[in-house]
Amino acid sequence: MVPPLAVDIDGTLTRPDTSIDPRVIDPLRDWDAPVVVATGKAFPYPVALCGFFGIPANVVAENGGVVYVEAADELVHDGDPEGARAVAEAYRESGNDLGWGAVDPVNRWRETELAVSREHPLELLERIAADHGMRVLDTGYAYHVTATGVDKASGLRSAARILDRSPAEFVAVGDSENDAALFDAVGRSYAVANADEAARAAADEVTDAGYADGFLKAVEHIRSAA
Repeated sequence: MVPPLAVDIDGTLTRPDTSIDPRVIDPLRDWDAPVVVATGKAFPYPVALCGFFGIPANVVAENGGVVYVEAADELVHDGDPEGARAVAEAYRESGNDLGWGAVDPVNRWRETELAVSREHPLELLERIAADHGMRVLDTGYAYHVTATGVDKASGLRSAARILDRSPAEFVAVGDSENDAALFDAVGRSYAVANADEAARAAADEVTDAGYADGFLKAVEHIRSAA
């Protein structure tokens, strides 16, 4: 019997151009245990992804700020939305925008944190975030301003509680700094070959392939060990 699975999206289920690799869909659909999609993206994105994949919408979104388990119809909000809004306002007052244009689809539906383009000044963002009791995570795709104590690990613990599972039962696959805490919370963890140093250091194993190829290698290894 395979263990429950926690999996990142960007850099893990994707190709290098950030598009979803369709080869990951069937392994997730066929997984004979709960699958939790854990991402830094805003809540609607992983819910939609689960819908298109045809798997239950069990999601940890916004780096742990929003957790939803479909079968229980339970939604958990953590994080500090007021702090995130204050950081955004102060960052704009410093002469910087968030980097996503006027419509800003990256933050438009974000409920508990803030995402800033990596093309914008990081040190200034970190200072402003610290002034408001927040921290900055570099996921390799954006700078995420999040509440301290909220991360994918805290999100998975909430999801596992609702699913009546222990976090230690889970296996996790990811690629980034925001997956490192998740790796520490689960029983077994895999970083794909394109993972950053924080994720690689926290993972139990690093695959010899990157992106979706690395995810498929991890899945093969998990199944063979089950």
